[in-house]
Amino acid sequence: MKKLTFLVLSLSTVFLFSSCEKPWQPLFNGENLDNWDKHLGTPLTGYEDLSLTATPENVFAVVEENGIKLIRISGIVNGSLATRDTFQNYHLQLIFKWGDEIHTKQNSGLLYHSFGNFGTALGTWMTNIECQLMHERLGDTYLMENTCCETAVKPLDEGFIFAKNGESKQFGKDYNGQGIKKAVDAEKPAGEWNTVDLYCMGRTSVHVVNGQVVMINNNTGKVENGKIVPLTSGKIQLQSEGAELFIKTIQIKPIKEIPKELLQ
Repeated sequence: MKKLTFLVLSLSTVFLFSSCEKPWQPLFNGENLDNWDKHLGTPLTGYEDLSLTATPENVFAVVEENGIKLIRISGIVNGSLATRDTFQNYHLQLIFKWGDEIHTKQNSGLLYHSFGNFGTALGTWMTNIECQLMHERLGDTYLMENTCCETAVKPLDEGFIFAKNGESKQFGKDYNGQGIKKAVDAEKPAGEWNTVDLYCMGRTSVHVVNGQVVMINNNTGKVENGKIVPLTSGKIQLQSEGAELFIKTIQIKPIKEIPKELLQ
């Protein structure tokens, strides 16, 4: 039987997914968050008092809405909900919406290729590459700490925007900046469900928002001792970062390649 090239690294053990298994692996089991690590970090600027009441259980919880169990992230403090497994060569699908409670702003992120210790990135998160979930910036790339990538872009008045026919540039804090803006705004109005598909294969990652390709990053890596080292795998983190967020689905499956139509 052929094996898929999707790797799950848990501690030092490597598991290979076989083609006879279900195509999607739910990362949320629909009942609880027992298979996730929860970490609370820095307070929200200007809302430091909210952090005094924050616990892992009230920041990250499972609630029920219309008979469906959802992950609720309160946003009252900066925090991370992180997988315990490490993933490589996958298609991840996240379905989320914003709630009514806004403290600083509707901000969160789908953080992939995460590694290291909590708190290394911005005082709260593991080092990572971010698919931005922030309202009006859904699908942007943000490179935390020493991560980097090459992306085809066109210049804006401030920064760069992804463009398939643009000039390939190196991004990261030591290069052309840590942020890259999405190509198009495919976000639905706040309060409606958004579907984010993240494809990671080798050193390429593709952000798809509600069916539209908004970002393609190549040669993902991390800078160590002045040299770029390939970065192709890591944990998945979801951010608590200022507003209430609900997650209906987060699931993952192995891939052998990124669909060609997404790269054209």
